[in-house]
Amino acid sequence: MTDIRKPFSIGAAVLVAGLGAAFAASGASQADSDAPRCEIIASTSGGTASIRGVVHADRALSGEYSFTVSGQGTNIRQGGAFEAQAGETATLGSVQVGGSARSLDIRLELNANGQQSVCEQTLGSI
Repeated sequence: MTDIRKPFSIGAAVLVAGLGAAFAASGASQADSDAPRCEIIASTSGGTASIRGVVHADRALSGEYSFTVSGQGTNIRQGGAFEAQAGETATLGSVQVGGSARSLDIRLELNANGQQSVCEQTLGSI
C-alpha cells in the first residue's frame, strides 16, 4: 500500500481555522440599521490570502470608502468614491497577500448617505 502525503502548512491551517470565526463578527460596529452594511471576505489558496471589502446596499448608496490592510511588511490603502444600487453587493477594495505575513489588520470604513459604518478584522499567520 502506498502512503501519499501532501505537505500542509501549519500557518495555513491556523489561518483557515481562524477565518470562519474572524469574519463571522465583521460588521459588528454597524449598530444603526440605516447605516450601510459592510463586510470583509477572505479566502486562502496556496499560501495566498485574497481579501475583499464589500458593501451590501439595502437601498441606493453614494459615498466614500477607505480600505486598509496592514501588518509586518504590508501597508495597503485603497479608497475613493463609490455608488451602489439598491439590492447590490459591491466590492470596494480587493488585495492579495502571500508569503510570510504574520498578522494582518483589515479595516473598511464607509461613509454613505450621511451614515458611517466600520468593519475591522485581524487575521493570523498566512
